[in-house]
Amino acid sequence: MRNTLAGLAAIVTLALIAPAAAEDVKAGDLVITQAWTRATPNGAKIGGGYLTIENKGTTPDRLVSGSGDVAGKIEVHEMSMDNGVMKMRALDKGLTIEPGKTVKLAPGGYHLMMFDLKNPLKQGDKVPVTLEFEKAGKVSVSLDVQAVGAQAPGGSEHSGHGDHSGHMDMKKM
Repeated sequence: MRNTLAGLAAIVTLALIAPAAAEDVKAGDLVITQAWTRATPNGAKIGGGYLTIENKGTTPDRLVSGSGDVAGKIEVHEMSMDNGVMKMRALDKGLTIEPGKTVKLAPGGYHLMMFDLKNPLKQGDKVPVTLEFEKAGKVSVSLDVQAVGAQAPGGSEHSGHGDHSGHMDMKKM
């Protein structure tokens, strides 16, 4: 009996201290999951936001912008490599989510770019943002703040030199 109570107490304690996973958000035919961001050092003015969008409908939708009190401006961006050079650009026409498809915003690819951060993003916090879709309209989501350098939700770290752009080889700089 004592071992059972001790085990139960350990499970409850772990459940209370483990970071809560981002909630699935449904907006029309879209399902938004795994919304997260990385912690930023004091003084950082930019950050990245990541999430997965599944379109369960029969027509495309488009993520056109974002907003939130956390930043002065939130844009939809794409990062790519061209002959070893990282290129980043705003997707002025937004990001299309085709019917029956899933689009992942993740380090090193599509992402939300948060400019003029008002405060540092602290690991364990939740950052509310509003996404705007062409058809689904405005959708509120909460980004779970993971560790600096995290490469995926759940807080896994890569190099400790994380930023919104994904993998970066500091030796080549």
